[in-house]
Order: sequence, then C-alpha cells, then structure tokens
Amino acid sequence: MNEPQAWTLIGVFAAGMFGTVTLISTMFVRMMRDGFHSVRTEFDSVRNEFGSVRREFDSMRREFASGRAEITSEFASVRTEIRAVHGRIDHLDRDVNAIYRHLFGIDRG
Repeated sequence: MNEPQAWTLIGVFAAGMFGTVTLISTMFVRMMRDGFHSVRTEFDSVRNEFGSVRREFDSMRREFASGRAEITSEFASVRTEIRAVHGRIDHLDRDVNAIYRHLFGIDRG
C-alpha cells in the first residue's frame, strides 16, 4: 500500500468517524430535548393537579367557614335560651323561698 492510498484510508476513516460522532450527537440532542419536553409536560400536569387541589381546599375552607358561622349562630341562640331559663329559675327560687317562709311562719317576725 502506497502513501496516497494510506492518506485516502485515513480520510475515509476520519469522515466515517466524523459522521458517526455527528449522528450520535444529533440523536443525543433529540433524545434530551424529548426527555425535557416530557418532564415539562409532567410538571405542567402536576401543577394543574396542585391547582385543582388548591381549589378543592379553598372550597372546603369556605364550607368550614360557613359551618363555623352557623355553629356560632346556634351557640348564640342557645346562650340566649339558657339565660332566659336561668332568669326563670331565679324567679322560681325566689317564689319557692317566699312560699317556704309563708308556710313555716318565718316571714312573721
């Protein structure tokens, strides 16, 4: 094999290596781009799911707030009733004491 043939083989080998490196790097870049795209898509879907969870929690918070307001209102009405009953018991206690004193002659001093 003479010198021009050796240089031709070196050139062919170099061109083949350059083509192989180009092909592999192009495939690697495409694979990375597709991978990043799928990760971005997955993150977008997770973000949308977090948004729906956030909306659900906000809805539940509003329901709890309305329930809390309703319970507070009910407790206020129960307090009012208890105060009214307490007032009646005080009057009843006064009346029973008056009857007791009258029956046993304690009020005639």
